[in-house]
Amino acid sequence: MSAKVDSAAVQDGYQLYHHTFVFTVGGDWAVVQQGMNDMNRSARRYHWLSENVNDFVCEPHSAVCSQARAPALNMVAADSQGAREISAQVATEQRPENIVKELEYLKTLDMPQRHDLRLEDLHPQRLEKIFLSTYDQKPESFESLLGMQGVGPKTIRALSLISELVWGVAPSFSDPARYSFAHGGKDGIPYPVDRKNYDTSIDVLSRAIRKAKLGNREEMEALKRLNRAFPQHD
Repeated sequence: MSAKVDSAAVQDGYQLYHHTFVFTVGGDWAVVQQGMNDMNRSARRYHWLSENVNDFVCEPHSAVCSQARAPALNMVAADSQGAREISAQVATEQRPENIVKELEYLKTLDMPQRHDLRLEDLHPQRLEKIFLSTYDQKPESFESLLGMQGVGPKTIRALSLISELVWGVAPSFSDPARYSFAHGGKDGIPYPVDRKNYDTSIDVLSRAIRKAKLGNREEMEALKRLNRAFPQHD
């Protein structure tokens, strides 16, 4: 499901190519997936932590790390709740031929410039087989729909278009990336660790903590956390 979310429900231009799954004896888990964008030659990582996942299709990420941001179809955003419900409803209640007709009609429209979806990438007749499967199996929710075999980015993109342009319920186009790295990265030629730059950043954080209006105990705890995150070595 994490792979389906980050490849189909989040369409940000990054193709997944690496997955890491970590489990504990107690049943806790973490997922780290990495995608690559061939156009801007940058990568981003999707981080999942079981203790933070309350819903696989609504804000499931603990963090999405990227050095580049752009508009994206984000069907797992909280603001996409309505679009998720409409998408599941359309896929289960409308006959496949009716969905195909709606998509064929949408391809005749002039889309607004801000729209990140590409109608020319949609081939309604090729999607009819998938919609026949969703109509027959009738998944109970968007999560069940997303988990079905054959339901991929184009299916979700088509349903999101119908949700917005036919039903008037738009999904979120907010890039889910919330964090980036201050130093380093995997793009370009490998290079040695920039120790001076790292030390400068740690010094800035330390001085900020000392200048903040914290009590002695709070300041000491903050400095300890900083030291644990970035141990100082001679």
